[in-house]
Amino acid sequence: MAIVKTVRGFSPKWGSNCFFADNCVIVGEVTMGDNCTVWFNAVVRGDVHSITIGNNTNIQDGAVIHCTYQKAKTVIGSNVSIAHNAIVHGCTVEDNVLIGMGAIIMDDAVIGNNSVIAAGAVVLPKTVVEPGSIYAGMPAKKVKEIGDEMREVIQRTARNYPMYAEWFK
Repeated sequence: MAIVKTVRGFSPKWGSNCFFADNCVIVGEVTMGDNCTVWFNAVVRGDVHSITIGNNTNIQDGAVIHCTYQKAKTVIGSNVSIAHNAIVHGCTVEDNVLIGMGAIIMDDAVIGNNSVIAAGAVVLPKTVVEPGSIYAGMPAKKVKEIGDEMREVIQRTARNYPMYAEWFK
């Protein structure tokens, strides 16, 4: 059973049809929309500030979502896929975004709509990722605009995770 805990008087809240894997952790001031999934060993830790997540967002295995005490909350939009072992910390991720495996998004960064953060990329604090672009590297820099094919990958990934969750229910 997923670990869901109240911290400092804040209890996680979520919408309908969400899936939480048996060993994921969701604590504190976390608000999640409908059709969200939090996978094995993922941590959504709203103990020091708030975490808000839109609809149809998936947080894959081993990912960590956190924030900075009294400084940086985390806001994640709808149709966002946060891949395995990514870290999303004290930042804003707008709608229709794919964050690759092992990527790190740091405090006060803003990831624009319809963007991709490549696997292993490190988005430094206060970086603003242009909507519709792909950022890669360490530190992450714009490498190109996304095309129709990548737009479909973003949408398909977000659509598939609620389907995968049904296999575990």
